[in-house]
Amino acid sequence: MYKGKQKLQVKVVTPRGTKVDERADMVILRCTTGDMGILPGHQPFSMLLDYGVLRMVQQDRERILAVYGGIAQVKGDQITILTDGADWPEEIDPVRAEADRSAAERRLAESGDRVAAQQDRALLDRARLQLSVRADQGKSKG
Repeated sequence: MYKGKQKLQVKVVTPRGTKVDERADMVILRCTTGDMGILPGHQPFSMLLDYGVLRMVQQDRERILAVYGGIAQVKGDQITILTDGADWPEEIDPVRAEADRSAAERRLAESGDRVAAQQDRALLDRARLQLSVRADQGKSKG
């Protein structure tokens, strides 16, 4: 684990406002090309985000956040994430997520409509991520 003195300023912004604005030793996020770890002093760049878990390592604990796609920009010791949505594990209703998963899988199996199928795949991805984050909640430190 990174134990340097520098910290990353992590900001997650959704259409509803700022979800996260805090400091972390390291951030791990899901890009469209796979998972990426960011430490303070990382070279500046921007990336597209996939649905995935944002992991913020802060000293000896880890906080996780479900992030529903978006973009991330790293500049200096700051990382800013713009996303359509983000949920802390305790904000996720596992019963609803399971119902959404089942309904999306059923509609995908039955539908021939490409637009509806694309929407159902997005709902399925979101529900699977939510269920994964809820299951991971007990495993994370903090």
